[in-house]
Amino acid sequence: MKDLMKMMKQAQEIQGRMQRMQEELAALEVSGQSGAGLVKVTLNGKGEMRSVKIDPSLLKPDDAEIVEDLVLAAFQDAKGKVEGEMQKRMQEVTGGLPLPPGLKLF
Repeated sequence: MKDLMKMMKQAQEIQGRMQRMQEELAALEVSGQSGAGLVKVTLNGKGEMRSVKIDPSLLKPDDAEIVEDLVLAAFQDAKGKVEGEMQKRMQEVTGGLPLPPGLKLF
């Protein structure tokens, strides 16, 4: 019975830490770039795009496809950083507790 009470307490602690982590992630901003910094994309911790900055030197009608590719690459760079940060924070929240395979908390 003590083990059950201990598990319940741990679950409540984890739930509180998860809520704080989600609030922190909502405020987090991560930037990704491509083309040696010519295109920059900023995402929040939920993976939502917040801004796109494109160097004016790329804004030529003949270069539209290049700009599109660079925006996509910058987005993927930022998204990878957000996912890495989420994993890091999740490990901090769960204290290294193994989660069941396939369990997605986001």
